[in-house]
Amino acid sequence: MEKDGKKKNSHDEKLVTVAIHSYEKAHILKSILESEGIPAVIHGIKMIDPVIPGNVRVRINETDLSEALRIIEKVDFTSQADKELEREIRKEILVPVDFSEYSLAACEFGFRLAQDLDCKVKLLHAFFTPFYPGAIPFGDSFTLQATDKEIYQDIKSKTESEMQNLVKKIEMEITAGTLPRVSYQTVLLEGLPEEEIISYSKKMRPTAIVMGTRGKNAKELDLIGSVTAEVMEGCRTPIFAIPEGAKARDLSAMKNIVFLTNFQEREFKAFDIMMRFLKKYPVKVYLTHIAKKEDVWNEIKLSGIQKRFSDLYPQLQTEYRLIEHNEGMEESIDKFVKEQNIDIISLSSSRRNIFARMFNPGIARRMLFHSDTPLLVIKGM
Repeated sequence: MEKDGKKKNSHDEKLVTVAIHSYEKAHILKSILESEGIPAVIHGIKMIDPVIPGNVRVRINETDLSEALRIIEKVDFTSQADKELEREIRKEILVPVDFSEYSLAACEFGFRLAQDLDCKVKLLHAFFTPFYPGAIPFGDSFTLQATDKEIYQDIKSKTESEMQNLVKKIEMEITAGTLPRVSYQTVLLEGLPEEEIISYSKKMRPTAIVMGTRGKNAKELDLIGSVTAEVMEGCRTPIFAIPEGAKARDLSAMKNIVFLTNFQEREFKAFDIMMRFLKKYPVKVYLTHIAKKEDVWNEIKLSGIQKRFSDLYPQLQTEYRLIEHNEGMEESIDKFVKEQNIDIISLSSSRRNIFARMFNPGIARRMLFHSDTPLLVIKGM
């Protein structure tokens, strides 16, 4: 391809912009157009950070415009997996429970979220027994002894009783008007909680998962927190983690939101998903990036992101801030949260293998054990 729109016959022809896309999508479109015999060039690539969406233009010769537009109308960048994901999402809020006080906090938030989004609620409890096949590699000939069966039945009966008690508490809260009257069901599953929650999420595609946590008093080995952390790592479903000490237990009470960004493509989709939850409410969103020192490029990129979101959501109040990473990352975020009276921290989390998680825990996991501020974690697609 000749630069500056110069064809091989050396006469100049005017270039026109037919699309503005992310770096990756611009290359896809360029390839499609060229496969149809239409020369195309890409302009506006910022080599310092070529993946920032909205900064790349696909340009063609003006004489090819009508044919190019015909081709572009047929281009669909949505992957088949994403289409199926959108189609299968159920109008359901999944609330995993373990019958603790933290479960009640999750129920409170989950029921109100379900009312906001016109969803049903599914209360899920997974119970583990020593005889669960996933726990020990039993052979095909393994059978439970009579005493083992009694112990198993004991655990199952106790679990069913605890779920009934939770339902009684919920019904009392609904009658008292503390919880909204939404349709809900319960389900008991045998297995490891994190595995069963992730498996259910993949099969049923709920709108969101709401989990209660201990918050900043939790330790990494804490069972409740570790289950939530593993679900965050393994689920594509948006997850609300609601600490026991959270001030706000309702989206309508959340006025100030912080959205953490590392300038990745997936974060734009995550922001859109976040806004589906918040669109009914007058909120202010702080677009923030954490850096060890001031960097003019970070501020420029944050400013560009704010401009993009202002165009997409004209009614939304936004502000961008750099959070200087002088102390530990968790402390820096916590300090900002307190100074700005932040009600919820939202971020996009990418898939990471187990070794990466062990040696460098993600920010969502670290904040889970450090803060009493609710988290909204949206998995990158």
